[in-house]
Amino acid sequence: MVRHLFIMVSLLWGAFVSAAAQDRNSVVCRLGFTYDISQSKNWGYRKPVINSVIPYSSAEQAGVKRYDVIEAIDGVAVTDVSVDEIAQLLNPAGKNEVTLAIRNLSSASTKHVIVKKDCKKSDAITEDQLASAFAMYSLETTGERDFVCPFRTTVTADSVDFGNFRTFAFSPVDESNRQLELVINDCIEEELLKKGLTKDLVKPDILIQTFYFFDKNPNFMGVNKVQVKKEPTYRYNSVYGKMERFPFLDYAMAESEAEYLLQFGLRLIDQKEVPGRVLWECEANEMLEESFRLDEYARVHVPLMCLQYPYAKYGRNVPFRLRQKTYNYTGISYDINELALVVDVDKNSPAYAAGVRPRDVIERIGRNKMGYSAEEFSSAYKRFISRTMEYRDPKTLFTDANGFRYCMFWDVFKYPQIADEVRDADYLPAFSYLYYFAPYINPSGNNACTFYIQRGKKRLEVIIRPTIRSEAVVEVK
Repeated sequence: MVRHLFIMVSLLWGAFVSAAAQDRNSVVCRLGFTYDISQSKNWGYRKPVINSVIPYSSAEQAGVKRYDVIEAIDGVAVTDVSVDEIAQLLNPAGKNEVTLAIRNLSSASTKHVIVKKDCKKSDAITEDQLASAFAMYSLETTGERDFVCPFRTTVTADSVDFGNFRTFAFSPVDESNRQLELVINDCIEEELLKKGLTKDLVKPDILIQTFYFFDKNPNFMGVNKVQVKKEPTYRYNSVYGKMERFPFLDYAMAESEAEYLLQFGLRLIDQKEVPGRVLWECEANEMLEESFRLDEYARVHVPLMCLQYPYAKYGRNVPFRLRQKTYNYTGISYDINELALVVDVDKNSPAYAAGVRPRDVIERIGRNKMGYSAEEFSSAYKRFISRTMEYRDPKTLFTDANGFRYCMFWDVFKYPQIADEVRDADYLPAFSYLYYFAPYINPSGNNACTFYIQRGKKRLEVIIRPTIRSEAVVEVK
């Protein structure tokens, strides 16, 4: 376990070193999204397809959505330039914004959005980055986790553009399972509406069929009492906004070890160009240790299945990553080489409104001193992790996306002791303010943070009331 703790803390220290090694006068600019050059004949072929949009970024504020296809950048068609030139067009020198012509499922025509570049000095570290670095203060709210679903996704071999299909309807409901099918259809409808499609009962472009099965496994051989303890299966439940444990067996296990079998699927059938052609289909085949309701399966898994439409990346066993983060945002960016120094303050942020400005020196946050190096903060954080393991709940043990095997939530019966540990000056806990809203960090419930600042010869006491930023993004890896 000590080795894993060392690796975990080295992530924090590595981020510090990487940033510190850069020219402190250089600037890094981002638009707030990532993209793939699509190889799909059905969606954005050889064009940039947005695969993630960073929460609270300029791209999100501009209305850029996942799976948008970029057709042109500042008037230049992406098909007229190379992949390298696309990257250059997205970060033009001397301009603080780019105009994107994008296309999605909601309209046959392109729309234009202006995305501002978010530029910061390369030696700046933001609270968003620090929240990830100090995630062990609050694994309940912050972390990255991977999981795999045994989905088989099949896409038509025809070179047909899914953008031509913008309306949908459902096949007739099986009256013997009416309540179940209505729940399933509601789940699917919600996801397709989010993607920009519309429901049309008269002349839909797409007809949606569903199929399902659940029963005892006739080939079940009984529980293998000799085998090593199975790894629990966790998946993201968007209904409750968190990872949950499910009674599913690993997809690589033998079917004879499952007491129950479940099949669930949906297919999108062409009604516009070649009626009856299956455009897209996703099917799940699950092995279970115990009974499970099909309507509950649909509520959890339909949103995950639909992440592969219209842009499918995997045919089988789809890997997902959950990025979840809730932290205190004041708007301060710190100097990676001298963490007490304010490099930047976002305009219209709580810190800016409270009077914090670039080049201010933060002497203390609350009672916690700031005058330490990144290496000292990292070492103290490692001590905190090691010495507080006894306050974590082993029933919540999980492995995070970086392979750390000893992640656990705090024991809810030990919150007072945890809060006492957080206040220990030996751990240099200044950045625990990022989670000051949590009862295991601050039992008082008062989320206001006091920053003691030196500005030239003046010393100021500034009370900042942070905004709690919360995000949970599930993506196909």
